[in-house]
Amino acid sequence: MRVLVVTAVPAERDAVTRAFGGAPEVRGVPGAELHRAGPFDVLAGGAGPAAAAAATAFALAAAPASQPYAAVVSAGIGGGFAPAAPVGSLVVATAIVAADLGAETPDGFVPVTGLGFGRDTFLPPEALVRDVAEATGAAPGPVLTVSTVTGSAARTAELLAAHPGAVAEAMEGFGVAEAAGRFGVPALELRAVSNTVGPRDRGAWRIGDALAALTEAFGKTAPVVESWTWHDRLYRHRD
Repeated sequence: MRVLVVTAVPAERDAVTRAFGGAPEVRGVPGAELHRAGPFDVLAGGAGPAAAAAATAFALAAAPASQPYAAVVSAGIGGGFAPAAPVGSLVVATAIVAADLGAETPDGFVPVTGLGFGRDTFLPPEALVRDVAEATGAAPGPVLTVSTVTGSAARTAELLAAHPGAVAEAMEGFGVAEAAGRFGVPALELRAVSNTVGPRDRGAWRIGDALAALTEAFGKTAPVVESWTWHDRLYRHRD
């Protein structure tokens, strides 16, 4: 069983493949390179939901019909909401949420679903989320996809008020899930926390530690996805 993993940048891709030692097998797909390691085919698709969706769709379309991907994982580093997800910890999404897809109104933000079209949330398979959380120690909870990274306490409070229980934010998860959903493939989001969501303080970021945590997480995730049976592969989304 092969699983597609989509990161934003090569440093995250390489952190995933390091979990399996040696040099990964590399092959080309339209617009990217796939690095094969363990049960994972890993690509760096670019920053933001649009780039992530395009890269995911190209990779899924390029997969042989006889060997389709069983799942897609959006992976990398991201910001954690305190105190649920401290720097250096892991999070796994119970919901992949487009937190800023919608419209501003005099009464505040209205999500795209409130406008009467589209979707703003994908729900990964509960059993897979549970098993990955148990194997890695990742905190389960909603992971928010944003096109603009949060940089103030006020915006942090707004996001938490709109999405109680959110554990992290990043920029690609919803794009990956949207593309996967078009192919009928379940999606998961697994991230290591490099910084705390809030006022922007680059000096407090721990990117190296987060990448190391990501490597360790994928070493522990491989047996989970390899043992995940077809009847477990239930995928749901909320319109």
